[in-house]
Amino acid sequence: MKTYHKFLLFILFIAYAPVAFGQTKDDAKALVKEGIALHDAGKYDEAIAKYKEALKIDPEYPTAYHEISYSLFSSGRGKEAIVYLEKLLTLDSKSGGAYDMLGSIYDDDKQPDKAIEYYKKGIAANPEYQRLHYNLAITYLRQKKYAESESCAIEAIKLDPKHASSQRTYALATLGQNKRLCSLLAFCSFLLLEPQTKRSTEAYEYIDKIFKAGADQKEILMTTDKDTKEISPMSFAESSIIMAASASKALEKIGAGNAQERLTNELKMVFTATSKESAKVNNKDFFWKYYADYFGKLAETDNMETFTRLISLTAYKDENLQWFKDNNAKLSALDAWVTATKREF
Repeated sequence: MKTYHKFLLFILFIAYAPVAFGQTKDDAKALVKEGIALHDAGKYDEAIAKYKEALKIDPEYPTAYHEISYSLFSSGRGKEAIVYLEKLLTLDSKSGGAYDMLGSIYDDDKQPDKAIEYYKKGIAANPEYQRLHYNLAITYLRQKKYAESESCAIEAIKLDPKHASSQRTYALATLGQNKRLCSLLAFCSFLLLEPQTKRSTEAYEYIDKIFKAGADQKEILMTTDKDTKEISPMSFAESSIIMAASASKALEKIGAGNAQERLTNELKMVFTATSKESAKVNNKDFFWKYYADYFGKLAETDNMETFTRLISLTAYKDENLQWFKDNNAKLSALDAWVTATKREF
Protein backbone atom coordinates (compact mmCIF):
# COMPACT_ATOMS: atom_id res chain seq x y z
CA MET A 1 0.00 0.00 0.00
CA LYS A 2 2.85 2.34 0.86
CA THR A 3 4.53 1.55 -2.44
CA TYR A 4 1.33 2.36 -4.30
CA HIS A 5 0.99 5.65 -2.37
CA LYS A 6 4.55 6.68 -3.20
CA PHE A 7 3.99 5.75 -6.83
CA LEU A 8 0.79 7.85 -6.93
CA LEU A 9 2.64 10.88 -5.45
CA PHE A 10 5.38 10.44 -8.04
CA ILE A 11 2.82 10.37 -10.87
CA LEU A 12 1.12 13.49 -9.48
CA PHE A 13 4.51 15.27 -9.26
CA ILE A 14 5.31 14.39 -12.86
CA ALA A 15 1.85 15.49 -13.98
CA TYR A 16 1.81 18.84 -12.22
CA ALA A 17 5.47 19.85 -11.90
CA PRO A 18 5.74 21.27 -15.43
CA VAL A 19 2.77 23.58 -14.84
CA ALA A 20 4.16 24.78 -11.51
CA PHE A 21 7.62 25.17 -13.03
CA GLY A 22 6.21 27.21 -15.89
CA GLN A 23 4.35 29.46 -13.48
CA THR A 24 7.40 30.18 -11.36
CA LYS A 25 9.45 30.99 -14.45
CA ASP A 26 6.75 33.36 -15.62
CA ASP A 27 6.56 34.96 -12.18
CA ALA A 28 10.30 35.58 -12.22
CA LYS A 29 10.12 37.09 -15.71
CA ALA A 30 7.23 39.33 -14.65
CA LEU A 31 9.22 40.59 -11.65
CA VAL A 32 12.25 41.32 -13.80
CA LYS A 33 10.03 43.21 -16.24
CA GLU A 34 8.69 45.31 -13.36
CA GLY A 35 12.26 45.87 -12.19
CA ILE A 36 13.35 47.13 -15.60
CA ALA A 37 10.47 49.62 -15.64
CA LEU A 38 11.50 50.86 -12.19
CA HIS A 39 15.14 51.11 -13.29
CA ASP A 40 14.15 53.16 -16.33
CA ALA A 41 12.24 55.48 -13.98
CA GLY A 42 15.40 55.94 -11.91
CA LYS A 43 14.01 53.94 -8.96
CA TYR A 44 17.04 51.73 -8.59
CA ASP A 45 16.45 50.44 -5.05
CA GLU A 46 12.93 49.35 -5.90
CA ALA A 47 14.17 47.70 -9.08
CA ILE A 48 16.85 45.82 -7.16
CA ALA A 49 14.22 44.55 -4.72
CA LYS A 50 12.18 43.15 -7.63
CA TYR A 51 15.20 41.38 -9.09
CA LYS A 52 15.98 39.81 -5.72
CA GLU A 53 12.42 38.50 -5.54
CA ALA A 54 12.84 37.03 -9.01
CA LEU A 55 16.07 35.30 -8.02
CA LYS A 56 14.38 33.71 -5.00
CA ILE A 57 11.88 32.16 -7.41
CA ASP A 58 14.45 31.23 -10.05
CA PRO A 59 18.07 31.28 -8.83
CA GLU A 60 19.29 30.29 -12.30
CA TYR A 61 17.69 33.13 -14.28
CA PRO A 62 20.53 34.91 -16.18
CA THR A 63 18.53 38.02 -17.09
CA ALA A 64 17.79 38.70 -13.42
CA TYR A 65 21.52 38.60 -12.63
CA HIS A 66 22.30 40.97 -15.47
CA GLU A 67 19.58 43.45 -14.55
CA ILE A 68 20.34 43.55 -10.84
CA SER A 69 24.00 44.12 -11.69
CA TYR A 70 23.11 46.95 -14.03
CA SER A 71 20.89 48.66 -11.45
CA LEU A 72 23.58 48.33 -8.79
CA PHE A 73 26.20 49.69 -11.18
CA SER A 74 23.93 52.55 -12.28
CA SER A 75 23.25 53.54 -8.67
CA GLY A 76 26.94 53.75 -7.81
CA ARG A 77 27.07 50.38 -6.07
CA GLY A 78 29.20 48.62 -8.64
CA LYS A 79 31.20 46.57 -6.17
CA GLU A 80 27.99 44.94 -4.92
CA ALA A 81 27.27 43.86 -8.51
CA ILE A 82 30.46 41.79 -8.82
CA VAL A 83 29.06 38.70 -7.08
CA TYR A 84 25.99 38.72 -9.34
CA LEU A 85 28.09 39.16 -12.48
CA GLU A 86 30.40 36.32 -11.49
CA LYS A 87 27.32 34.12 -11.01
CA LEU A 88 26.00 35.24 -14.40
CA LEU A 89 29.23 34.08 -16.03
CA THR A 90 28.78 30.62 -14.53
CA LEU A 91 25.35 30.52 -16.21
CA ASP A 92 26.45 32.16 -19.47
CA SER A 93 30.20 32.07 -20.07
CA LYS A 94 29.82 34.14 -23.25
CA SER A 95 27.97 37.04 -21.66
CA GLY A 96 29.74 40.04 -23.17
CA GLY A 97 27.61 42.31 -21.02
CA ALA A 98 28.86 40.68 -17.81
CA TYR A 99 32.51 41.00 -18.79
CA ASP A 100 31.94 44.57 -19.96
CA MET A 101 30.27 45.60 -16.70
CA LEU A 102 32.97 43.95 -14.61
CA GLY A 103 35.61 45.80 -16.59
CA SER A 104 33.77 49.09 -16.10
CA ILE A 105 33.39 48.50 -12.36
CA TYR A 106 37.12 47.90 -11.92
CA ASP A 107 37.98 50.82 -14.20
CA ASP A 108 35.79 53.14 -12.11
CA ASP A 109 37.49 51.76 -9.00
CA LYS A 110 40.87 52.86 -10.37
CA GLN A 111 41.96 49.30 -11.12
CA PRO A 112 42.70 49.59 -14.86
CA ASP A 113 44.77 46.41 -15.05
CA LYS A 114 41.88 44.41 -13.60
CA ALA A 115 39.51 46.15 -16.01
CA ILE A 116 41.73 45.28 -18.97
CA GLU A 117 41.86 41.68 -17.79
CA TYR A 118 38.06 41.40 -17.87
CA TYR A 119 37.70 43.22 -21.18
CA LYS A 120 40.21 40.84 -22.75
CA LYS A 121 38.51 37.80 -21.26
CA GLY A 122 35.22 39.08 -22.64
CA ILE A 123 36.65 39.60 -26.11
CA ALA A 124 38.04 36.06 -26.06
CA ALA A 125 34.62 34.72 -25.06
CA ASN A 126 32.50 36.99 -27.26
CA PRO A 127 34.58 38.87 -29.86
CA GLU A 128 31.49 40.37 -31.51
CA TYR A 129 30.48 42.33 -28.40
CA GLN A 130 31.36 45.85 -29.55
CA ARG A 131 31.46 47.64 -26.22
CA LEU A 132 34.23 45.39 -24.93
CA HIS A 133 36.53 46.67 -27.67
CA TYR A 134 35.38 50.25 -27.16
CA ASN A 135 35.78 50.27 -23.38
CA LEU A 136 39.16 48.59 -23.66
CA ALA A 137 40.19 51.37 -26.05
CA ILE A 138 39.01 53.96 -23.52
CA THR A 139 40.94 52.35 -20.67
CA TYR A 140 44.12 52.27 -22.76
CA LEU A 141 43.53 55.89 -23.78
CA ARG A 142 43.34 56.98 -20.13
CA GLN A 143 46.64 55.18 -19.51
CA LYS A 144 48.15 56.96 -22.51
CA LYS A 145 48.75 53.64 -24.22
CA TYR A 146 47.79 55.23 -27.49
CA ALA A 147 48.80 52.49 -29.93
CA GLU A 148 46.83 49.89 -27.99
CA SER A 149 43.86 52.24 -27.78
CA GLU A 150 43.97 52.84 -31.54
CA SER A 151 43.98 49.11 -32.26
CA CYS A 152 40.96 48.48 -30.01
CA ALA A 153 39.09 51.48 -31.39
CA ILE A 154 39.52 50.10 -34.91
CA GLU A 155 37.88 46.83 -33.88
CA ALA A 156 35.05 48.76 -32.20
CA ILE A 157 34.46 50.81 -35.37
CA LYS A 158 34.42 47.71 -37.52
CA LEU A 159 31.71 46.21 -35.32
CA ASP A 160 29.65 49.42 -35.21
CA PRO A 161 30.69 52.12 -37.73
CA LYS A 162 27.93 54.43 -36.50
CA HIS A 163 29.20 54.45 -32.92
CA ALA A 164 30.43 58.04 -32.72
CA SER A 165 32.33 57.48 -29.47
CA SER A 166 34.54 54.85 -31.10
CA GLN A 167 35.39 57.29 -33.91
CA ARG A 168 36.27 59.92 -31.31
CA THR A 169 38.45 57.48 -29.38
CA TYR A 170 40.38 56.56 -32.53
CA ALA A 171 40.88 60.27 -33.23
CA LEU A 172 42.25 60.93 -29.74
CA ALA A 173 44.43 57.80 -29.75
CA THR A 174 46.06 58.72 -33.05
CA LEU A 175 46.47 62.35 -31.99
CA GLY A 176 48.29 61.07 -28.90
CA GLN A 177 50.80 59.46 -31.29
CA ASN A 178 51.10 62.69 -33.30
CA LYS A 179 49.42 60.99 -36.27
CA ARG A 180 47.68 64.22 -37.17
CA LEU A 181 46.26 63.12 -40.50
CA CYS A 182 44.62 60.03 -39.00
CA SER A 183 43.22 62.14 -36.20
CA LEU A 184 41.95 64.87 -38.53
CA LEU A 185 40.00 62.46 -40.73
CA ALA A 186 38.66 60.59 -37.70
CA PHE A 187 37.37 63.80 -36.13
CA CYS A 188 35.68 64.61 -39.45
CA SER A 189 34.07 61.17 -39.37
CA PHE A 190 32.95 61.68 -35.77
CA LEU A 191 31.38 65.05 -36.64
CA LEU A 192 29.41 63.50 -39.48
CA LEU A 193 27.71 61.34 -36.84
CA GLU A 194 27.58 63.88 -34.00
CA PRO A 195 27.69 67.46 -35.28
CA GLN A 196 26.11 69.46 -32.47
CA THR A 197 27.03 68.39 -28.94
CA LYS A 198 29.64 69.53 -26.42
CA ARG A 199 31.93 66.83 -27.77
CA SER A 200 31.40 68.26 -31.26
CA THR A 201 32.75 71.61 -30.09
CA GLU A 202 35.84 69.86 -28.74
CA ALA A 203 36.29 67.83 -31.95
CA TYR A 204 36.10 70.91 -34.15
CA GLU A 205 38.63 72.68 -31.91
CA TYR A 206 41.03 69.78 -32.46
CA ILE A 207 40.59 70.11 -36.23
CA ASP A 208 41.27 73.82 -35.98
CA LYS A 209 44.39 73.22 -33.87
CA ILE A 210 45.71 70.63 -36.33
CA PHE A 211 45.47 73.10 -39.20
CA LYS A 212 46.92 75.97 -37.14
CA ALA A 213 49.86 73.79 -36.14
CA GLY A 214 50.34 72.95 -39.81
CA ALA A 215 50.36 76.61 -40.78
CA ASP A 216 53.02 77.37 -38.17
CA GLN A 217 55.24 74.41 -39.06
CA LYS A 218 58.41 75.55 -40.80
CA GLU A 219 59.74 72.20 -41.96
CA ILE A 220 58.11 69.07 -43.33
CA LEU A 221 59.51 65.89 -41.82
CA MET A 222 59.41 63.11 -44.39
CA THR A 223 59.87 59.46 -43.44
CA THR A 224 60.84 56.60 -45.73
CA ASP A 225 59.09 53.28 -46.19
CA LYS A 226 60.95 50.49 -44.40
CA ASP A 227 60.69 48.17 -47.41
CA THR A 228 61.11 50.42 -50.45
CA LYS A 229 63.26 53.07 -48.71
CA GLU A 230 61.24 55.67 -50.62
CA ILE A 231 59.29 58.49 -48.98
CA SER A 232 56.17 56.89 -47.53
CA PRO A 233 52.68 57.75 -48.82
CA MET A 234 51.74 58.70 -45.25
CA SER A 235 54.48 61.34 -45.18
CA PHE A 236 53.23 62.88 -48.40
CA ALA A 237 49.66 62.75 -47.14
CA GLU A 238 50.64 64.29 -43.77
CA SER A 239 52.44 67.10 -45.58
CA SER A 240 49.16 68.06 -47.26
CA ILE A 241 47.97 69.46 -43.91
CA ILE A 242 50.91 71.87 -43.85
CA MET A 243 50.44 72.91 -47.48
CA ALA A 244 46.67 73.36 -47.12
CA ALA A 245 47.00 75.31 -43.89
CA SER A 246 49.78 77.53 -45.27
CA ALA A 247 47.73 78.31 -48.37
CA SER A 248 44.72 79.14 -46.19
CA LYS A 249 46.82 81.40 -43.97
CA ALA A 250 48.08 83.29 -47.03
CA LEU A 251 44.52 83.79 -48.28
CA GLU A 252 43.45 85.02 -44.86
CA LYS A 253 46.22 87.61 -44.83
CA ILE A 254 44.94 89.18 -48.04
CA GLY A 255 41.31 88.88 -46.95
CA ALA A 256 40.36 86.32 -49.59
CA GLY A 257 37.27 84.27 -48.75
CA ASN A 258 35.61 83.74 -45.39
CA ALA A 259 36.52 81.20 -42.71
CA GLN A 260 34.10 78.59 -44.05
CA GLU A 261 35.42 78.86 -47.60
CA ARG A 262 39.01 78.58 -46.44
CA LEU A 263 38.21 75.53 -44.29
CA THR A 264 36.44 73.90 -47.25
CA ASN A 265 39.54 74.45 -49.38
CA GLU A 266 41.83 73.08 -46.65
CA LEU A 267 39.79 69.92 -46.22
CA LYS A 268 39.42 69.37 -49.95
CA MET A 269 43.18 69.69 -50.46
CA VAL A 270 43.91 67.22 -47.67
CA PHE A 271 41.23 64.73 -48.75
CA THR A 272 42.38 64.84 -52.37
CA ALA A 273 46.08 64.51 -51.57
CA THR A 274 45.45 61.68 -49.09
CA SER A 275 43.32 59.81 -51.61
CA LYS A 276 46.06 60.20 -54.21
CA GLU A 277 48.63 58.72 -51.85
CA SER A 278 46.22 55.93 -50.90
CA ALA A 279 46.23 54.79 -54.52
CA LYS A 280 49.96 54.04 -54.16
CA VAL A 281 49.54 51.82 -51.10
CA ASN A 282 49.60 48.05 -51.42
CA ASN A 283 47.80 45.96 -48.81
CA LYS A 284 45.93 48.95 -47.40
CA ASP A 285 45.25 49.01 -43.69
CA PHE A 286 42.18 50.39 -41.92
CA PHE A 287 43.14 54.06 -42.22
CA TRP A 288 43.63 54.02 -45.97
CA LYS A 289 40.45 52.07 -46.72
CA TYR A 290 38.08 53.51 -44.15
CA TYR A 291 39.19 57.13 -43.96
CA ALA A 292 41.46 58.09 -46.85
CA ASP A 293 39.48 56.49 -49.69
CA TYR A 294 36.13 57.57 -48.25
CA PHE A 295 36.98 61.24 -47.84
CA GLY A 296 38.75 61.20 -51.18
CA LYS A 297 35.44 60.24 -52.76
CA LEU A 298 33.70 63.03 -50.85
CA ALA A 299 36.19 65.59 -52.19
CA GLU A 300 35.16 64.65 -55.73
CA THR A 301 31.51 65.59 -55.09
CA ASP A 302 29.68 68.90 -54.80
CA ASN A 303 29.05 68.22 -51.11
CA MET A 304 32.22 69.70 -49.63
CA GLU A 305 30.75 73.06 -48.63
CA THR A 306 27.78 71.36 -46.98
CA PHE A 307 30.10 68.92 -45.22
CA THR A 308 32.30 71.74 -43.93
CA ARG A 309 29.34 73.65 -42.56
CA LEU A 310 28.05 70.51 -40.87
CA ILE A 311 31.28 69.68 -39.07
CA SER A 312 31.81 73.33 -38.07
CA LEU A 313 28.21 73.76 -36.92
CA THR A 314 29.09 74.46 -33.30
CA ALA A 315 31.79 76.98 -34.24
CA TYR A 316 29.57 79.09 -36.52
CA LYS A 317 26.18 78.00 -35.28
CA ASP A 318 23.89 80.88 -36.28
CA GLU A 319 25.53 81.34 -39.68
CA ASN A 320 25.47 77.62 -40.49
CA LEU A 321 21.92 77.04 -39.29
CA GLN A 322 20.74 79.85 -41.52
CA TRP A 323 22.74 78.39 -44.42
CA PHE A 324 21.14 74.98 -43.90
CA LYS A 325 17.72 76.62 -43.79
CA ASP A 326 18.42 78.33 -47.11
CA ASN A 327 20.07 75.26 -48.67
CA ASN A 328 18.04 72.32 -47.42
CA ALA A 329 18.42 70.51 -50.75
CA LYS A 330 22.21 70.54 -50.37
CA LEU A 331 21.97 69.05 -46.89
CA SER A 332 19.70 66.34 -48.29
CA ALA A 333 22.23 65.69 -51.06
CA LEU A 334 25.02 65.18 -48.52
CA ASP A 335 22.82 62.86 -46.48
CA ALA A 336 21.99 60.85 -49.62
CA TRP A 337 25.69 60.58 -50.50
CA VAL A 338 26.62 59.40 -47.00
CA THR A 339 23.84 56.83 -47.08
CA ALA A 340 24.76 55.53 -50.51
CA THR A 341 28.56 55.50 -50.17
CA LYS A 342 29.95 52.28 -48.73
CA ARG A 343 32.99 52.45 -46.48
CA GLU A 344 35.53 49.66 -46.59
CA PHE A 345 37.54 48.23 -43.72
